[in-house]
Amino acid sequence: MRWTHALIPTLKETPADAVAPSHVLLLRAGMIRQLGAGTYTYMPLGLRVLQKAVQIVRQEMDAAGALELLMPALQPVELWKESGRFEAYGDLLMKLAISGGHQMALGPTHEEVITDIVRDLIRSYKQLPVTLYQIQTKFRDEPRPRFGIVRTREFLMKDAYSIDADLGQLNTSYDKMYEAYCRIFDRCGLPYVIVEAESGPIGGDSSHEFMVPCSTGEDTVIFCGKCGYAANQERAEIGGHDHAVRTPDPAAPAYESVDTPGKRTIREVCQFLDVPEQTSAKLLVYLADGKPAAALLRGDHELNEAKFRRALGASSVEPADPATIEKATGTPMGFLGPVGIRIPMVVDRAIAAMPAVVVGGNAVDVHLKGVVPGRDFSLESLHDLRNADAGDPCPRCGGALERKSGLEIGHVFKLGTKYSKSMGATYLDEKGAETHIIMGCYGIGINRIVASAVEASHDANGIVWPLSIAPYHVLIVPLQVQNAALIERALALESALSAAGLDVLVDDRDQRPGFKFKDADLIGIPLRVVIGERGLKDGQVEVKWRDQAEARTVPADSADRSILGEIEARKRQHDEWCAERRTARAAARPS
Repeated sequence: MRWTHALIPTLKETPADAVAPSHVLLLRAGMIRQLGAGTYTYMPLGLRVLQKAVQIVRQEMDAAGALELLMPALQPVELWKESGRFEAYGDLLMKLAISGGHQMALGPTHEEVITDIVRDLIRSYKQLPVTLYQIQTKFRDEPRPRFGIVRTREFLMKDAYSIDADLGQLNTSYDKMYEAYCRIFDRCGLPYVIVEAESGPIGGDSSHEFMVPCSTGEDTVIFCGKCGYAANQERAEIGGHDHAVRTPDPAAPAYESVDTPGKRTIREVCQFLDVPEQTSAKLLVYLADGKPAAALLRGDHELNEAKFRRALGASSVEPADPATIEKATGTPMGFLGPVGIRIPMVVDRAIAAMPAVVVGGNAVDVHLKGVVPGRDFSLESLHDLRNADAGDPCPRCGGALERKSGLEIGHVFKLGTKYSKSMGATYLDEKGAETHIIMGCYGIGINRIVASAVEASHDANGIVWPLSIAPYHVLIVPLQVQNAALIERALALESALSAAGLDVLVDDRDQRPGFKFKDADLIGIPLRVVIGERGLKDGQVEVKWRDQAEARTVPADSADRSILGEIEARKRQHDEWCAERRTARAAARPS
């Protein structure tokens, strides 16, 4: 392919509003163009990267025994209401009306559709297990699209669904997908980590996320460098709870009521009373499946809504509005406390370790000092409710936890019977009894593979693509394009390398060498070959790997063999790296 025919609109300046390295560099490299908020066109160069990622995903899914199908993006909302997710997904679900007044949605995921398929087609245990997958455009009414193709309203996704007869089959299917994901991301050259994760509105009781650490990652990964424990902050546990509960001091004085005029926030109250924030507690009121419930945690801690939801056994939780809070508790926001609370309350474990605490007095402009947990309010419902953070004890070994940002590229779930029960998907077991199907769900954001590869591998000059998903393997740069013999040599080299199975781009533009080299670094093709008049006179061409600082020369007459040899050596190195990761993963993963 010649550059002059390839439509690669590179930019010299950083586009306005682009912050994440992947967003900046994919725009500057002419690989994507923004159409609107959260919607992007993949230009020819970017589409080649996307298609190579798709090819790897498809190959590994097929190798794992999954069957590909293609489901409609347009889904009846009745399916979502049947599963109970219509309300849980809320405004993220893109809804529209079609002719005849039928209410439809553009699918962000396809659990409902796949369940509808299998409840009609799966009749007997003899048909199980089976795993189905698709690679398809999904839609989500994302309120804050950002970071380019990382968070968009329209995105390409591989979603797979395992259909199993029992938990044993589900565990086997889950392990196959887990390992397939590892092979996919290994082949894409991504430095990922695997973390325990929260299932969120998808549902299910066990899940793992595949994360690429990067500074602009949207998720927070909590990990232990000592034992290898890692989890998304939504799911991360905190160790040391068995020793946290404190027996109330029988000699502790009674709490006292103090006036705190106009002081509503934790900071305002603690500054007014001249006490540290970690000696205070805040009571937060939520609607859990539509009913008021309270969470009590230390004033300097942040509530983990996923943990709170699990503690209540609720399907969903959302912050209550001020009017609902006052109606449920009899007290306006800012003065709520646990003493005499009128609604169900869950207490964070850190509260149980405190000898006394400052809390709201359940009256306007009143707070209470010296309130003793376990004496003045119940600790009957005690749970881990807060976000884990750096410095907290590891739940596995007690070591100090650390934190880093990560970009999610894949997620695997054990759904169990969440959808089969709500939507009536059953089969007849070996005894002829009607039994609910067991399901798993496995998603990969294809766009995020592209973005995370850039986030993980770039420098000040541009992108550094892994060989496996690079738009082209080799960039040939003839320096004097008016020289017919030189161009002929460049095209002959392209032909030889292409015949050997490599993707080759020839920069045939009539531009200065420095201009071409800057664009070469920007678009990040792994191997650059420079052909110049002076070099050819000496029988040499210059080769340079994008991730190396120095160029070197090889004989012009055998340049194709030299380049093929170097690329094969790179592939062997990558295969060895993948094998080492598999060995380390097998040793670290619990049985």
